[in-house]
Amino acid sequence: MQHELILILDFGSQYTQLIARRVREQGVYCEIVPFHLSLEKILEKKPKGVILSGGPNSVYEEDAPTIENGFYEQINAPILGICYGMQLLAKDLNGQVSPSNKREYGHAKLKVLSGVTRLFDELPFELDVWMSHGDHVVALPQGFHTTATTGDVVTAIENDEKRIYAVQFHPEVSHTPLGKEILRNFLFNICGCRGDWTAAQFIKEEIEKIRSIVGENDKVVCGLSGGVDSTVAAVLVHEAIGDRQTCIFVNNGLLRADEFETTLALYEKALHLNVRGVDASADFYSVLNGVSDPETKRKAIGGKFIDIFDAEANKIGGDVKWLVQGTLYPDVIESVSLRGASVTIKSHHNVGGLPEKMNLKLIEPLRELFKDEVRLIGKDLGIPDEILQRHPFPGPGLAVRILGDITKEKVELLQRADRIFIEELHNFGIYNDVWQAFAVLLPIQSVGVMGDFRTYERAIALRAVTSTDGMTADWARLPHEFLQSVSSRITSEIRGINRVVYDISSKPPSTIEWE
Repeated sequence: MQHELILILDFGSQYTQLIARRVREQGVYCEIVPFHLSLEKILEKKPKGVILSGGPNSVYEEDAPTIENGFYEQINAPILGICYGMQLLAKDLNGQVSPSNKREYGHAKLKVLSGVTRLFDELPFELDVWMSHGDHVVALPQGFHTTATTGDVVTAIENDEKRIYAVQFHPEVSHTPLGKEILRNFLFNICGCRGDWTAAQFIKEEIEKIRSIVGENDKVVCGLSGGVDSTVAAVLVHEAIGDRQTCIFVNNGLLRADEFETTLALYEKALHLNVRGVDASADFYSVLNGVSDPETKRKAIGGKFIDIFDAEANKIGGDVKWLVQGTLYPDVIESVSLRGASVTIKSHHNVGGLPEKMNLKLIEPLRELFKDEVRLIGKDLGIPDEILQRHPFPGPGLAVRILGDITKEKVELLQRADRIFIEELHNFGIYNDVWQAFAVLLPIQSVGVMGDFRTYERAIALRAVTSTDGMTADWARLPHEFLQSVSSRITSEIRGINRVVYDISSKPPSTIEWE
C-alpha cells in the first residue's frame, strides 16, 4: 500500500523531529529529508504536502540553506513554512525579511485577523504561541495576505491560490497549545490527507514486506539487547518467518542487575523466540581493561560484540543471509548530516555497524518509526509491559555510565545503586512518569562519616529526564521525599558509596547520558 506522504525539509531546527511526530500522531505518514535534496527526488516522492522547517540561520547569511530553483512552481502540493521556512519562502518569492531589534523567544500572544484563513479555520482569534526567531517578514510576496500578528510582527501569511502558507511561530512544540489543530488544518483541510498511518496497518504491511524479501530457505539472525527496539523488531520478524530467525542475546557484563537471566527467560517463555543466550562478560571486561575514553569504550564494545555475534551466527548453520536490527528513525536522522560532514556527538551502535565480513543484508523493520510508535506496535504484537515500558538503555550498557575505566567491582556497585533507584521509582508509582532514569558512577571519592568513622568513598549521580522522543529532554522534578529515600537506601545498603547527587541538566545543552 502506498501511503500518503508529507515531506519535511529540514533546515537544521532542533524541533524538526517534533514536526514529524506531530504529523504522525494524526495518522499521517511523513519523512524528514535534508533541505538540499534535489527537486527531482522530491517530485519522485509525490508528497501530499511539504513542510519547510525552522533553522538557526538568517536567510541573508552567505551560506544560508536554501532550496533548488523551480521548487515553488513545480512542487504541485501545499507548502507550509515554519519560522525559518516562512522567512525563506518570503525571500524566495520576492518579499522582504529583516533582522529584528531583538530576538523574539518564548511565549507570545497571537491575534488571528478577520478574513479568509484556512490555516486557522475554526480556531480562536487569540492564541498562545511559542516564538524563536531573530528575523521577521516586513514585506509580503505578491499575492499573499497577513492572517495573524503578534503586536506589530507579521506572524502568519497565506496565498491560498498557490497553496502556500507560513507561520513565524512553532506549532509543533507543546508551548503552542493549539499547534496540533493548526497542523491538522494543514494536513486534512489543505492537503486533503486521509490519515491512513496506524500501528495495525504498519504491522500487516511490514510482515508482508519481510516475507516478500526473505527467501523460503533463508535464515535470519537478530541481535537482542533486552530493550524495546530490538525486542519489537525480533517479534515482528518472528511473526513473519517464525523460527527461521535465530536471536542472539549477549551478556556483555554491562547490563542491569540480573537482567540477562530474567530477560532471557522472558524471551523464551513469554515471547517464544528462538533465542540463544551467550555469557561473554569476561571477554568484554578484557577489551575494556584500562580504557576510559567514552568513544573508545563504545568502539571496543561494538568491536567485541561483532566478533562474538559473528562466531555465534556461524554456529547456526544453513543459509544465513539476513541480519535484523532495531534501528529507529531518530538514529537514521542523527546519522545523516544536513550539510555533509558534521560533528559526531556519539556513535550510534546500530547504524552502519554491520561487519562487512558477515556479508549479511539488513532487515530494519522499525527504521521509519519513533520510540512511541514502536511501543504502540509492540503492544499490538502482545509484548508485555515489562519490556515495552522499560526505559531506554544504551548499547554499550553501564560502560558509559561509569566515568573512567571499567572494572567488575565498579559495575557491581553501579548495578546495585541503579537497582535501588529503579525499585524506588516503582515503589513511589512514578517509573512511567519519566522517560529515562539511571545512576552514574562518578570518578571521584569524597569524605563522609558513618557512625563514628570517617569514610572516603565513591559518589553516585542520579539522572532522570522527561521527554517525548529523546531528542530534547528536561530534568524530572522528582519529589524530595523520593530522592531522600533513594539516597538513604544507596548510602546505607551499598558499602563503598557515601554520597548521592541529582543531575538537573536539560538536553540541550547536556546529553541525556553522561558519556
